[in-house]
Amino acid sequence: MAELTDDVAKRAVVLLSGGLDSMVSAALAREAGYDVYALTIDYNQRHRRELEAAAVIAKNLAARKHVTLALDLRQFGGSALTDEISVPKDGVGPDIPVTYVPARNLVFLSLTLAWAEAIGARDIFIGVNALDYSGYPDCRPEFIAAFENIADLATKAGSLGSGFTIHAPLQFMSKADIAREAARLGLDVGQSWSCYDPQPDGHACGLCDSCRLRKAGFADAGLVDPTPYAA
Repeated sequence: MAELTDDVAKRAVVLLSGGLDSMVSAALAREAGYDVYALTIDYNQRHRRELEAAAVIAKNLAARKHVTLALDLRQFGGSALTDEISVPKDGVGPDIPVTYVPARNLVFLSLTLAWAEAIGARDIFIGVNALDYSGYPDCRPEFIAAFENIADLATKAGSLGSGFTIHAPLQFMSKADIAREAARLGLDVGQSWSCYDPQPDGHACGLCDSCRLRKAGFADAGLVDPTPYAA
């Protein structure tokens, strides 16, 4: 395998949405000794609050660089986050919800991979979770493993023997585990944002899948969630 020079060997590109999971993933990358290059995708989602959170998190985690990349997925629609579809508030169900954005993590990881190759990084961090989540197919461990293989096949670096590692450190953690990990890392979780449908007064709705999972995780962990909830 081709060796990387010392100045790039500990670079990692972290997909940073601004949510709790991506915040913890970025902090774990930093704890592991990586220089964090944070990538946030502005896909013209229904609110800007998560993007604002990502900027704060990147700054406070001392990211070497933070790029917010514009990608207007409203042109495609097909999701409650990118189309005129109501965010469901009835609780987490067994089916893939309408908040699923078609192929989002596949698209986002492809962009993350492109930046990683451009700066000589071979490590990518993503905060996907396959336990307490809404059932999105692009959060499954099978997808992460498959993308890691694709990354080597699709890139110059991979063809030259310098392969990529996709780190999903939260893959098999519950939301309670993630909340505890945030506490262990000393993170200000109030800087993160999880709600799909922020209210006009700035409160999280408290009823969407993401809010419900987050609230339950902190409650199960016996920790205080400083997020202001409307319900």
